[in-house]
Amino acid sequence: MSEILLSRRNLDFLLYEVLKVEDLSRFERHQGQDRATYEAILDLYEKLATDYFLPHAAEADAKEPSFDGETVTVHPAAAPALQALAESGLLAATQSEQDGGFAVPHAIERAGIAYLTAANPGTAGYAFLTIANMNLLRVHASDDQVRRYVSPMLEGRFFGTMCLSEPQAGSSLADIRTRAIRQSDGRYRLFGNKMWISGGDHSISENIIHAVLAKIPDETGAIPAGTRG
Repeated sequence: MSEILLSRRNLDFLLYEVLKVEDLSRFERHQGQDRATYEAILDLYEKLATDYFLPHAAEADAKEPSFDGETVTVHPAAAPALQALAESGLLAATQSEQDGGFAVPHAIERAGIAYLTAANPGTAGYAFLTIANMNLLRVHASDDQVRRYVSPMLEGRFFGTMCLSEPQAGSSLADIRTRAIRQSDGRYRLFGNKMWISGGDHSISENIIHAVLAKIPDETGAIPAGTRG
């Protein structure tokens, strides 16, 4: 590859000499993987970053997303870039093979993400928010929710967000006031305000899945201090 984004020599030093990622193959999840596997994955990240993300980076910075009162429109090259990433399977890079992923170590995914970020952090951010959203659902959601929301995100049809920031707190998680009140049927009602939701509205995908961060009051009705709750 041309190495216009990152030095592969430096990346290899960090991955294989400092972090020794090849040693992870002793774990069942990564059995059968070796340096050749990781090199192929990183080559794919680099090619996608160079071919799809880099070409519109400067223009997307100069021409911000627009809102006509009904629709948010982003740079037209963002959707094809993100669809190419979805079709490559890399949105599920760290997911298990049973879940449609490659089960590569997170260190390899982070190295790949470095390529996308170096090429175009604006467009790449939509993918990273979606990956975080999927990881949250994989751990905490029901099987039905995973089928309804994660599968379409892996396909690039849905994208995800994290609704954290609030007017009085900015992005300080410890200071959010949005509350989640449990109802008799097991669901929660949300009360509060959010702001500047990255990827909160756009014309890239057919649906957007919002993960809203809120605190569950304690038995006295008080909102727990700090990040608890």
